[in-house]
Amino acid sequence: MNLTWTFVLSALILLLPTRTSAQVTIPITGGAIGALPIAIAPFRVESGAAAPPEDIAAIIQDDLYRTGLLAPLPRKDLIAHPASLSEVRFQDWRALGVDNLVVGSVSPDPDGGYQVSFELLDVYKSSRLAGKRYRVQPNAVRTLAHTISNVIFETLFGRPGGFNTQIAYVETERSGDKTVHRLVVADADAHNAQIILSSDAPIMSPAWSPDRQYIAYVSFEGGRSEVYVQEVASGERRAVASFNGINSAPAWSPEGTQLALTLSKDGDPNIYILNLASGNLRQLTHSPSIDTEPVWTPDGRQIIFTSDRGGGPQVYRLAITGGEAERLTFEGSYNARPAISPDGRLLAMVHRENGKFKIAVLDLQTRLMRVLTDGPLDESPSFAPNGATLLYSGVLGAKAVLATVSVYGRAHEQLGIFRPDVKEPTWSPL
Repeated sequence: MNLTWTFVLSALILLLPTRTSAQVTIPITGGAIGALPIAIAPFRVESGAAAPPEDIAAIIQDDLYRTGLLAPLPRKDLIAHPASLSEVRFQDWRALGVDNLVVGSVSPDPDGGYQVSFELLDVYKSSRLAGKRYRVQPNAVRTLAHTISNVIFETLFGRPGGFNTQIAYVETERSGDKTVHRLVVADADAHNAQIILSSDAPIMSPAWSPDRQYIAYVSFEGGRSEVYVQEVASGERRAVASFNGINSAPAWSPEGTQLALTLSKDGDPNIYILNLASGNLRQLTHSPSIDTEPVWTPDGRQIIFTSDRGGGPQVYRLAITGGEAERLTFEGSYNARPAISPDGRLLAMVHRENGKFKIAVLDLQTRLMRVLTDGPLDESPSFAPNGATLLYSGVLGAKAVLATVSVYGRAHEQLGIFRPDVKEPTWSPL
């Protein structure tokens, strides 16, 4: 496993004895459970239009598949390629068991771009649920495809899809006798990657601000850990935590005015809350154990974090006003790196099972835990803004990968195999 600063702390925790309690764990072994069948026909390129540089229908299909809520029909199984409602023989699609159908077309625009139209159809009611026409330049076709995915998802499920969001991750590569560390921002499907920081020193724990304008992260460029906040667009940045000892694991409050972070300035690593405007610092935990990896609940009232206070790395919850922490995980000797879903119901984490590090999800209402990946070195789960998909990093053979897995079943997809080492992905908010 990539040993981020926070995982170095967790490695120390492993040396301690563990106390466990009964909890139900369900391994997910394949298939998209309860996914709605949908078909996306290739968008017809009308006479006079050049083929777009991107396959719009294929991008939409990938977006919707990754949620695990929709099961797109493979293109080879499509019985026809209609471009509008008037061309659809609904009885044929009903015979395939398809609930919804997406059709569309691409025509030339006078300004040199494209006019793209699409319709989302209800196969069983033979009706139109949504549809729009767009004008787009060739370099924005992929973005438009994600926009159409958003419309489809929100129409069907009543909440934003978030397909036009971004991810950030850390890239590490050997260059001669040096190791180069980069902070990278990319589209949610890992396309259009841009390096926003390059350093000879390690970079760790990137975290998006709620407005997507800033990223907080840990850098060792000064010879020790410091927490920085950097504006994504301009690259301007400032150090916000440079205390003696550990400065680690920043997490933004829901309103974006505070950071929760791990500091050891007074000895033991504990959770603190930093007001970014005033610089005021408040200690939240007061434990002789290692308390780290804080995340805020969506309502801003609680902090979820990893601690060894029970004898091994487990996940706890504590009100931001302080008090006694509640232990949330009991299954297994290692549960760490928590991430909370946008609705606050699901808790993702790194879970060790049979010597492998896997991504698991705990339902905080039912207390059922589901293991979603096979390992062996999966880490850094991060929820999509729609709450349906988890992004994480792992390895495939000797190659580093970024991948997604659905929290509803096992719609599992690699976002790419990377030549440099990649780790600590995080999904931006809407």
